[in-house]
Parts: sequence; structure tokens; C-alpha cells
Amino acid sequence: MKILFTKSLDQKKVSEKLGTVTLSGVEVSVDFVEVIKMEFIKTKTFGLKNYSLIFTSVNGVKAFFENGFEANENFAEKNYNRIYAVGSQTKKELRKHNFGTFKLCKNASELSQFITENSVNEKFLHFCGDLALDILDKKFPLQNISYKKIPVYKTKLLFPKINEKYQAVVFFSPSGVRSFAKFNSLEDLKIFSIGKTTTSELNKLTENKIITSHKNTLADLLNLILLNLTI
Repeated sequence: MKILFTKSLDQKKVSEKLGTVTLSGVEVSVDFVEVIKMEFIKTKTFGLKNYSLIFTSVNGVKAFFENGFEANENFAEKNYNRIYAVGSQTKKELRKHNFGTFKLCKNASELSQFITENSVNEKFLHFCGDLALDILDKKFPLQNISYKKIPVYKTKLLFPKINEKYQAVVFFSPSGVRSFAKFNSLEDLKIFSIGKTTTSELNKLTENKIITSHKNTLADLLNLILLNLTI
């Protein structure tokens, strides 16, 4: 069984986890290919007073601090910044900069639902990539919620042509799906996806069953791969 990951990961960590399926008679080899490239966008900083901040990716967090933005998370002060995050990896990146999260959600749809039910009077700034999904900016104006995207990084689709034959492919983002699918077929493949939004993009392109990690973590994704390769 040959598996292609559409993102560079720690090969030793992945191989050690999936190598256990050899005990069930399935020998696994893994390869990695970058299908997208991220570049920070130089953004002039401005005051964040009275705003709540949304981060939906690790790159959004990295670019936010790379540009020199300063958030105030002192809850004792009147105008502190509430921080909303999507995904455990995004939360982990915020922790590296000594910031916590007011609310953590698994995906943008869940975040949208929470905000419309609990935070309609806040003003939101979403630090994101240039190809960020429009789930939030479609719904919030209908609820009269103040919301603005601040693109702080851009995503370049690399459109690789894969000549090797694989039995399974693993996807990590909607833009990664679009990049891979331009020159490569999804048919006759076992497809794994790290989250709901990535799976939604895959559903536009194939009728194949897509095995989705709803926890949106690499550990859970690897466990799902392990389970489905031994069935």
C-alpha cells in the first residue's frame, strides 16, 4: 500500500505510526509532496482595540505576529481582544506566542454558528489567507455582525503532476485539493481528509468515499488511516 500525503510531515513519525499495519499483513510506504506554497503578505499594523480576533489557520497566526500586530488578552482590561480559533493546531500556535483562545471550534461552520448565537455584538477581524473560504463573510452580514477579512498570507497552488501510482492520498486543505486535482485523477483512490471543509471541496470533484478526521488533528487522521488500511 502506497500512500501520498499532500503536505510535508515528519516522515519518521508518520512511518512509525503506519508501520504497525505490517502486523496485519499490509506493508505501507509513504511519500510526501507539497501542493501549495505559503507567503506572508506585508501588512501595515493598526490598533486592535475593541475588536475580537479570528484565526482559522496556523499560517494566519504566524503571519499576524510576523507583521508585528499586538493583541491585548488581559481580561481585566475593558478593551481586551477576545480570540476565536479554528483547529487545535491553530490554538497550539497561539500558545507559542503566549495567547490563549476565548473559543476553539473544529471548523469555520461551527465557529460561525457559535458567533451568531453568542457574540453578535462584537466586531471581528479575521486574519487569514487570500484564499480563505467565504463561510464567515457570507453569513455574518445577514446577521448584522461586523466582520472584516485581513489577508496576511497568500497561498500559491503548485499544481504538481504525480506520475507515481498510489493507492491512497491524504488531503489537508481545500486549496490543496484544488492544486492536486488539476492534473491528477481522484478515481480509484482511497481518500483521506483532515476536516469537514477539505472534505466538502473533495465532494465537488469525486463520488469516492472520503474518510474524514472530524477532530482535525494529524494524530486522529493517522489513526483513521491505520484503521481503514487494516479493514
